[in-house]
Amino acid sequence: MEAINDPKKIVIVHTAPSIRVTLGESFGMKIGTNVKGKMVAALRKLGFDKVFDTDFGADLTIVEEANEFIERVKNGGKLPMITSCSPGWIKFCEHYYPELLDNLSTCKSPQQMQGAIIKTWYAKKNDLDPKNIVVVSVMPCTAKKFEITRDDQAAAGIPDTDFTLTTRELARMIKSACIDFKNLPDEEFDSLLGVSTGAGAIFGATGGVMEAALRTANDILSGKPQGNIEYKEIRGTDDIKEAIYKIAGKDIKVAVVSGLNNAVKILDKVKNNSGDYHFIEIMCCPGGCVNGGGQPIQPADIRNFKDLKALRAKALYKEDKSLPLRKSHENPTIKKIYEEFLEKPGSHKSHEILHTSYKKRNKF
Repeated sequence: MEAINDPKKIVIVHTAPSIRVTLGESFGMKIGTNVKGKMVAALRKLGFDKVFDTDFGADLTIVEEANEFIERVKNGGKLPMITSCSPGWIKFCEHYYPELLDNLSTCKSPQQMQGAIIKTWYAKKNDLDPKNIVVVSVMPCTAKKFEITRDDQAAAGIPDTDFTLTTRELARMIKSACIDFKNLPDEEFDSLLGVSTGAGAIFGATGGVMEAALRTANDILSGKPQGNIEYKEIRGTDDIKEAIYKIAGKDIKVAVVSGLNNAVKILDKVKNNSGDYHFIEIMCCPGGCVNGGGQPIQPADIRNFKDLKALRAKALYKEDKSLPLRKSHENPTIKKIYEEFLEKPGSHKSHEILHTSYKKRNKF
């Protein structure tokens, strides 16, 4: 709030995919209600200068991650490749499975890619000093607060993200400002970094990152659009999901895991050279980001009888299906950024701005 009230600061907020289908619960709305338009309106009323969509950062993550996977498959790189979006999972891997750090995708998370692009490309395009930009993310996740302090997360020489709020914290801000959330008219995200696809939307559900990556990898490896393919075998809230997909004539075996107890079962297979996986998605929280540690807390008489994970995820898949573009590499702003700034997925510049590194940490 101090930054918002400082006329020298440009305060930019962006919201993770799952926030739009959980924030309404803090205001008594039905579980799974998509409040995207009201959320944007509330953030403007709070005084943010720009309101962007982290779904854009998710699209950018997928373009880089799919390219990284393709390069590993083609050039004999380290497989299986494991996703890197969940900071709780990354920290766990650094402590307990350091021998698998080379399997991790080097891609930053959507939160960090969004901040990096705001403070580099967006700042340059709008003649802004990155030091005067304050990037605030709204996340479903308490571990995101740790992620913004990690090494190698400062593309412009300053932190990619300055503040991270949880869904519950944003709800408290809205209430403290006496904003009548339920009766707000819907508003749209600001342009450029508010443009996103259905692939970005499903990041909030377990299996969504994998499905988004496969949509893009399949098109690129096949050399032509493959239609709006839905990878339904890896959807749902099961702890562990496995599937084999034929992509460009090659069988690609994937696994999707949520909850670190379940991750251990798959990781031990990888350590023992069994499983034969090519690509693995791991999310720290059971059910993925829709069930993150910063999400609204429902009382026992609701959470014991309703599947919160499934209801929230269903709303994200509904948004995916409703959007005109459902593949990350078709996002027009993503294309523009590569043309004007990043050159191509996996380029040296992309690695400088959008990728990160990991380190072995002592066991607790």
